[in-house]
Amino acid sequence: MDFTQAPQAGRFSRAETMSGGEARSGGRPPFLSADLSREASLARLETLAHLMDTAFVIPGLNRRVGFDALIGLVPVIGDVAGMVISSFIVYEAKRLGAPRWLLARMGLNVAFDGLIGAVPVAGDLFDAAFKANRRNVGLLRRWMERSGGLRPSEIEGTATRIDG
Repeated sequence: MDFTQAPQAGRFSRAETMSGGEARSGGRPPFLSADLSREASLARLETLAHLMDTAFVIPGLNRRVGFDALIGLVPVIGDVAGMVISSFIVYEAKRLGAPRWLLARMGLNVAFDGLIGAVPVAGDLFDAAFKANRRNVGLLRRWMERSGGLRPSEIEGTATRIDG
């Protein structure tokens, strides 16, 4: 029996059926998955960071912003909501076993983004440019790749051209 065809069992699995009782083939997008593996967690965090920091393009400026910059336009409440959502990335990094120095650096990114973002106009412009969520997920990805918890997303080294 091939293990890839075995039905999933466990606390987070459930059978999805369509009308008529047949099972749904294919899978969910990574951010909706209940899979708790390191790769799936990182994929969910990357999706969240993309939505919060780079989801939309400003026409004419060709600059990317996300929901963090948009909700930051609402005084006080928007900045607090942005910090809470950004703190989720730090929480997930802790759950994945990140060291304290990395959690502290990620927390400082979130705090810096939240404090400067609270300034009325300049803070909103800073919020659109700083992209703390993308920075934090990048830090987490690099740490996971270096510690061996994740396959590298790119090949490290120097390319040499051989003329033949």
